[in-house]
Amino acid sequence: MKDFRLYDITDFVLDEDFIRWVQQGRPEDNQFWNNWLRHHPEKHLAVAEARRIIDSIRMEESALPDFTVEQEIDKLLNTIGTTPVIPIQRRNSHRRWWYAAAIVVLCVSTTWYFMQRPLPKQFVYANMVMAKQLIEHANTSTQNETFSLPDGSVLTLAPNSRVSYARAFDSARTRDVYLLGEAFFKVSKNPERPFRVFANEIVTKVLGTSFTVRSFDNDTTIQVIVRTGKVSVYAQSDKPASKKPGEIILTPNQQLVYEKAYQKFQKVLLDNPAIIVAPPLEQAMVYEEAPLEQVFNDLSKVYGINIVCDSELLSRCTVTADLKNEPFYRKLDLICRAIGASYELIDGQVVIQGAGC
Repeated sequence: MKDFRLYDITDFVLDEDFIRWVQQGRPEDNQFWNNWLRHHPEKHLAVAEARRIIDSIRMEESALPDFTVEQEIDKLLNTIGTTPVIPIQRRNSHRRWWYAAAIVVLCVSTTWYFMQRPLPKQFVYANMVMAKQLIEHANTSTQNETFSLPDGSVLTLAPNSRVSYARAFDSARTRDVYLLGEAFFKVSKNPERPFRVFANEIVTKVLGTSFTVRSFDNDTTIQVIVRTGKVSVYAQSDKPASKKPGEIILTPNQQLVYEKAYQKFQKVLLDNPAIIVAPPLEQAMVYEEAPLEQVFNDLSKVYGINIVCDSELLSRCTVTADLKNEPFYRKLDLICRAIGASYELIDGQVVIQGAGC
């Protein structure tokens, strides 16, 4: 039995089941992989990159002669200074998979390069603390530590984590915090003074909300998880300040994953979304021939998650179901079963697909 949790990009690209899903998109494969990704959101980036690689190497079997294939593979291997360990078999049926293998080697080597090279000075936590003469808190214990910042914001610092801020934190135009490790922030509202968390390559900016940032030096990713409110996240850069950074907006129950090696962002829903409203509304989710639009509106309010569907196509659909005390994805399963539809998780949203009622 394959354990896809242990797979990296290389493993996915060379796995026959994964290749079949990408190339053929059979309903049973779509169901399996969408369900698997829903329960393993940390793998979204690896899967997306593997799919991109497989899509990029599709070609007709007769498109190129064998000697051209060999030349292209040799070029790739020479680019990364590597020679094949296993002799290349030159049978037409395996032609594109040697392309895949060579490209995967190149991708893995590129990843190694990015992970080994030092971060620019502005991204290194220790340099920031020293250059700016910041006040620092370090959690060297095995338990979370909670303390208040000068503006009244509350910070819960995970073990082996550090956070620092300027001595003029309570009077500066922006409230800037620098993080190495993991911390949960509950920010006091002050629209005039935005709260920013610098975590290696990325910046998280808020006015008043609660969220978690995880950014250890040895991690391959940086993660931002929103519990309440809304935050914007963007990458630090050397570009002039006049150029506005590309911001990604996160809302409750969304998680942003920044892949350091590829310098890419991906927004996904949490594996187990939490209720963000008072319990009475969730307890009232018992429906008898209720319009689908009402059910989806209630679900969005309870979890703060955007649900996208063709309202005109599904306007005649009704739902009879008891959804109280059910987890978010179980609620979705019951609703979709009732109307003969399915759903996908795309860019931190739920997209409903159905033929109508």
